[in-house]
Amino acid sequence: MKLNHLNLTVSNVPETHRFLEKHFGLKGYSGTEPKEAMSFLSDDSGMVLALFRGNDVKYPPGFHVGFIQESPERVNEINRRLREDGYEVPRPARRHGSWTFYFQSPGGFTVEVLA
Repeated sequence: MKLNHLNLTVSNVPETHRFLEKHFGLKGYSGTEPKEAMSFLSDDSGMVLALFRGNDVKYPPGFHVGFIQESPERVNEINRRLREDGYEVPRPARRHGSWTFYFQSPGGFTVEVLA
């Protein structure tokens, strides 16, 4: 079985779309540009991530989106790039057997980066 798509409600669709493209390599689905109300991205495996605008977005505690990396060095590199771009992210640390960090994305959901 293969996951086909996931829908996230976000506070700002274009900002979240561009963030995910720049920092996690997702690509606009079929070359589409983000719109204020919705956008679609895909990963290297073809999974589609739909972003829909919502007001007062609140995810339950523990909810997060994880981006697994090939090495701890890659986790450190992403952490550094996020800091350079002005995002408040904690330093990576060893947790639950992974080199990882969590932070709030521009869209209002938690992201984990891990190796």
